[in-house]
Amino acid sequence: MPIFRKEAAALRKLKRYKPTGFMANGSVYNKEAADVAVSFINCLKHTKGEWYGLPFELIDWQEQIIRDIFGILKPNGYRQFNSAYIEIPKKQGKSELAAAVALLLTCGDFEHGGEVYGCASDRQQASIVFDVAVDMVEQCPALKSRIKPMLSQKRLVYKPLGSFYQVLSAEAYTKHGLNVHGVVFDELHAQPNRNLYDVMLHGSGDARKQPLFFLITTAGTDRHSICWEVHQKAEDVLQGRKVDPTFYPVIYSAPDNADWTKEILWKKVNPSLGITVDIEKLRVAFENARQNPAEENLFRQLRLNQWVKQSVRWMPMEKWDKCAFPIDADSLRGRICYGGLDLSSTTDITAFVLVFPPLDENDKYQILPFFWIPEDNLDLRVRRDHVPYDIWERQGNLKTTEGNVVHYGFIESFIEELGVKYNIKEIAFDRWGAVQMVQNLEGLGFTVVPFGQGFKDMSPPTKELMKLTLEEKIAHGGHPALRWMMDNIFIKTDPAGNVKPDKEKSTEKIDGAVATIMALDRALRHGGDGDGASIYDERGLLIL
Repeated sequence: MPIFRKEAAALRKLKRYKPTGFMANGSVYNKEAADVAVSFINCLKHTKGEWYGLPFELIDWQEQIIRDIFGILKPNGYRQFNSAYIEIPKKQGKSELAAAVALLLTCGDFEHGGEVYGCASDRQQASIVFDVAVDMVEQCPALKSRIKPMLSQKRLVYKPLGSFYQVLSAEAYTKHGLNVHGVVFDELHAQPNRNLYDVMLHGSGDARKQPLFFLITTAGTDRHSICWEVHQKAEDVLQGRKVDPTFYPVIYSAPDNADWTKEILWKKVNPSLGITVDIEKLRVAFENARQNPAEENLFRQLRLNQWVKQSVRWMPMEKWDKCAFPIDADSLRGRICYGGLDLSSTTDITAFVLVFPPLDENDKYQILPFFWIPEDNLDLRVRRDHVPYDIWERQGNLKTTEGNVVHYGFIESFIEELGVKYNIKEIAFDRWGAVQMVQNLEGLGFTVVPFGQGFKDMSPPTKELMKLTLEEKIAHGGHPALRWMMDNIFIKTDPAGNVKPDKEKSTEKIDGAVATIMALDRALRHGGDGDGASIYDERGLLIL
């Protein structure tokens, strides 16, 4: 197997270089400059596993990037590209390429007093690339004799030029006043905020003739992050929607709507497949993801480089969508039902969901959701959250209350009207912030029961909701706001296997999903006659 891998690597050399289509008018490809960069890296050696000690011969896709970045020059002789964004799945040789670029900028760029920084979310992550660079120096006598390692400071000093490569992290953040020649940003998606990125890339390299900001990352999960912002810019440049001659984008990823089960797709988005990673490894990871929906998103994020919502996806949305059976609200008049109330902060979404138990074996649990948001901040929220609240409001799927805060009195009156239409046996509520409304609802004649948000109370109905969805025994009418919230759920699991929605880790709103779970619990406990046996009593708690 090692022989095969070495042969495979030799077969994947770049046969014929063609400059990137992003080369600007007036720029030229300087083969000599590109050859210098490629030759420097080829003099380095691999530092991991069966590859240890072998020459770092660039794979075709790696050499393309290096020749584009270091070989395409402006009329003044300096590099055209100052920023490179490389987004690629894991195990493609990302860390070694980043370390090679860091050493090239430090030692092979002929920049006196050059300051090159390796950046990551924390010191441990930033050290990954640095440690690879240290191992490369140890295996190269020419560099070892010229570089002074200062390992306690995570610094390599190249004595002939007085330049250095230094590790920085987001957690140690006092970075103003730097005179940057190069930045290697590893796993940009893991940055906790944009502070380090802004300091390193905005103005820090102004005094240098040709600074290079080399950003290399796997896809992330947070679409409000700095990495997603740069990802979107890269997509815009790739699609021709934006033009920036200083920005070099490379993205190896599967489209969001692609069939993630197809091996031909895996080969397209993993350019080092068969060299740094075996197809068998991907097959094993895929099989685990196929059998366990919780691992699907991890496979898609790490192996297919897709931006998924959370690292652990709970609700398989294709199964949820199959339950979009139509709901006839008028036909439900007089039917027994149970409510779930999740009060937001006064400036956020409030959710109230009714669940109607089935009348017979052929009937389904029918879900009727209602949502409210303050009228005055509707447009602001649309722009800030990039969620079509305004469209949902026009469609009647979301209601607004006057002013800039949720008007609880309006909601109480609305629930009172629902109580005239439907036989609401109980309303379950989250204790947080609901004291006054609960008293008011009780005054209107409703039975209101507190509902804990811990594992004990949330786990049984959460598991039941998944079971009923997979069995297509619920009907939700395809309500768009509820669908969005279901897709946002991040599930927390305790050692005993109990589950509950995790509001802290769910990056978007899940109020409607929580209200649905609470209402479903009451429906499961009491059934369609209001005093029947609980489904939990019939078969015990569901273990998934």
